[in-house]
Amino acid sequence: MGISINTVTNGEFTMRYIKFGAGARNFVIIPGLSVKSVLGSADAIVKQYQPMTDKYTVWLFDRRENVPESYSVHDMASDTAEAMKILGIADADVFGASQGGMIAMVIAIEHPDIVHKMVLGSSSANLRDHKSATLQRWVRLAREGDKVGLCLNFGKELYPKEFFEQYEEAFAALGKSVTDEELKKFIILAEGAGDFYIADDLPHIKCPVLAIGASDDRVLPPGSSEEIIASIGDRPDCKYYIYDNYGHAAFDMAPDYKDRMMEFLCS
Repeated sequence: MGISINTVTNGEFTMRYIKFGAGARNFVIIPGLSVKSVLGSADAIVKQYQPMTDKYTVWLFDRRENVPESYSVHDMASDTAEAMKILGIADADVFGASQGGMIAMVIAIEHPDIVHKMVLGSSSANLRDHKSATLQRWVRLAREGDKVGLCLNFGKELYPKEFFEQYEEAFAALGKSVTDEELKKFIILAEGAGDFYIADDLPHIKCPVLAIGASDDRVLPPGSSEEIIASIGDRPDCKYYIYDNYGHAAFDMAPDYKDRMMEFLCS
């Protein structure tokens, strides 16, 4: 039997999430931008994070259902924070991957009571001045209705060449399963991050932060993780680490990623 997918609502929006583990502390995962919801891989996610379930109760939040026509990262953060508060989640350790890291940073600034420590995976605080050509390409492919081309380019840019070539047919098959509704939602979410800028507000983050980047990231500008920590300020509890020879999805590919994350969270 697969893991149950739950919903939380405040009357204005509904958001899906999964919850697993029985640890005393809360660990919140905010995933990155995806063409199809990551909740379709819920069982694989549970397996991936199983080593953390003795210490943590793990929550993973999807984006809200029925997103409005205009939906910024700040809006995404507001809805995710509201969902956490409805579910009684406070003082949580938070991991945000890519766009999820952008959401996590906004939450840490605007709702500091619900974030204890934060890990940012392949994220950025400034897409206003450092545009992502990859993100713009994805929006173009989605607007053209090229679902297979979008999923193929998504896989090509996120993962190492050898991995993409091994699973190229699977990425193409995924594209064929994308619905028009999913494509529309993807465009809204992608465009919501296009001009994201929060660098000037990062000194307001009071929780410890670990920003993890990758030297071969082809989605976000190089140096994004270092810039986040530099903008927060000279604090010994805020650090960054850069993986060599890994791409944007180092958080899925690097074998010691979860160990590095846990070492920081438990220190």
